[in-house]
Amino acid sequence: MHTSKKHNISGCGLGLRHRHFKEFIEDKPNVPWLEIHTENYFSTGSTASKYIEQIRKDYPVSAHCVGLSLGSAEKNCTTRAKHLQQVKQTVERIKPFLVSDHLSWSASDHPHYIPDLLPVPYTQEALDIMSDNIDQAQNVLGRQILIENPSSYLSYNKQDMNEWEFLNALVKKTGCGLLLDVNNIYVSAHNHGFDALEYIAQIPVQPVQEIHLAGYAIRKVEGQEVYIDTHGQRVYDPVWDLYVKAIERFGDVPTLIEWDTDVPELSVLLEEKAKADVILSKARDRKAA
Repeated sequence: MHTSKKHNISGCGLGLRHRHFKEFIEDKPNVPWLEIHTENYFSTGSTASKYIEQIRKDYPVSAHCVGLSLGSAEKNCTTRAKHLQQVKQTVERIKPFLVSDHLSWSASDHPHYIPDLLPVPYTQEALDIMSDNIDQAQNVLGRQILIENPSSYLSYNKQDMNEWEFLNALVKKTGCGLLLDVNNIYVSAHNHGFDALEYIAQIPVQPVQEIHLAGYAIRKVEGQEVYIDTHGQRVYDPVWDLYVKAIERFGDVPTLIEWDTDVPELSVLLEEKAKADVILSKARDRKAA
């Protein structure tokens, strides 16, 4: 079982996207940390890898994986094992202060890989499988990883527990940390009808080491409004309100503005960052009082 290493990173960071590489190298905007999608940096000879070697000299980096497929039930999956080794090599090269992936699955040997984050049933069997996979990943990487709560749109008929109970059980069994995506909580709460505030209240404070904020889209499906986690808009006001409650509970946790589609100018991300900074500053003031 791996436990977290202490780091002194705080404040609101940004997801590093290709469009902004040169600005971070040349202008060095005042951002405390950056998050990368690990898979974009597997190739040491790529343009992205050359840029990150420069950028990481000035900015701490968090590595967010999208393909470890930790919920996959297939044992001895060669696709997943190969991916884990690529993550290991990339992490050793970039030296991020945090490594994370998702409560999901995406790989098996038949077919080889599905380019999506597919949901995991919240059953005891799935808990045991995912715990084994997290243990394997942490042992190979030699460090703790964080697990991010997903956005979801459908649920399995058979469930032994709810999502936060599943996450809490993973923490207890594996020593993993949590990446709490506040937008995903809000999206899933709307789609499934649970209380987002209760979700936050039921998550222990200590395992939460990173928070994500993002935008969502609203779609009409069979006459019902469904919220879709798109990472392509500004953070909605209700998500900001939920973030305030999360920070009141978890404290000054490193927070990320995540924007992956229709990526805007850096100034737009910095405006979103400034909103988070105000909320985080109030949390620091409360702690100091």
